Amino acid sequence: MLESIYIGMSGLTAHAKGLQTISNNVANINTPGFKTTTPRFSDLYYGQQFSNNALGYASTMQLGSGVEYGYSFMSFSQGDIRASDGQLDLAIQGEGFIPLLDGDQVKYVRTGQFIVGDDGYIQDKATGLRLATLSGSGALQPISLEGKRMSPPSPTTSIKFSDNLSSGATEFSIPNVDVYDSSGEKHTLKIVFTPDSGIFPGRWAVSMVDANGREIGRNTLQFLGGIPEPGMDLLEFTLEANNAEASTITLDFSAGVTSFSAGTYSSLRVSTSDGYAAGSLSSVFIDEDGSLTQNYSNGQKETSGKVALALFSDPQRLIQESNGLFNATKSPPPSFTTSKENGAGMLVSGYSEASNVDLSTEFGRLIMIQRGFQASSQVISTANEMIMQLFQMRGQG
Repeated sequence: MLESIYIGMSGLTAHAKGLQTISNNVANINTPGFKTTTPRFSDLYYGQQFSNNALGYASTMQLGSGVEYGYSFMSFSQGDIRASDGQLDLAIQGEGFIPLLDGDQVKYVRTGQFIVGDDGYIQDKATGLRLATLSGSGALQPISLEGKRMSPPSPTTSIKFSDNLSSGATEFSIPNVDVYDSSGEKHTLKIVFTPDSGIFPGRWAVSMVDANGREIGRNTLQFLGGIPEPGMDLLEFTLEANNAEASTITLDFSAGVTSFSAGTYSSLRVSTSDGYAAGSLSSVFIDEDGSLTQNYSNGQKETSGKVALALFSDPQRLIQESNGLFNATKSPPPSFTTSKENGAGMLVSGYSEASNVDLSTEFGRLIMIQRGFQASSQVISTANEMIMQLFQMRGQG
């Protein structure tokens, strides 16, 4: 009967640990990226006792030694994908884990809130671990925006035109043409077209005038049959700046420009123009393919590699840690890829993955754990009563 007490105590211990597992699941119902754990119980080894080899019966009797809390099963089912406030918050729709660099070690998460740290690295807000991309050789490397907080200026080198410059116009001008010098300073110019067809029909004098009315330069545009003459359809002007090197601007009339008579009305306009001022980093986000994209205040964009994803052949070998981290020291090495590649899921920026805890399932397990604990307690009470009865019988004898 003492063995029965020990067996009952093993049941109390095992079900107490099961209750701890369920309690942890329920407590983390609102923890982003948390994966629920299913309690598992294992019977303890059996002792053997030989018996008479009676016909139709085994030659041994097996006596169990109780129960223990066995290897628990972690569910990696997808949690709800919910919108969040952080532009660098990440979740995975589908398979895979996001690797985070902790020095020489690598930890893994399903979702995370990421920020740009003071040192320029993209890091998890809770743990400080660094987000990683894949290098050309397939190795993990941290993402740094150091030196990328500003977009350097680019001078205007080409202004392209389109539509019609009426051959019947006496003069035509395009005001408010913004150009940038090599230092990124903006200059607002006016481009003036004056007929100059006294000797060559279809010829125009083209001048560039600054905001003070000063002529920067003059050149000649020639039309033949209503279209620009090759060799005279690219006009170069030199822009002088006080605090920057001189730059050359080319007025391009080679495509989409005509000169047919439309009275005094001309529709000639600037179609595209390059060049921009210096810009500061205004936003950072991650595309569906995992590309980290920086937007700058000058309208420019730049990418800094693709966020890496890890695929495990057996996720059950992962060890769940705090802050949504998973430790892979007991797991076979993962294969690394990027979003939507090689069976990996799709990265979703501006979202987080909720816990996959199902309350109704947990409460059902809670009832079963409670019944198991009560039954084991009743076994101990019954065995104790039987022992007391034996003591009483001995006293009576």
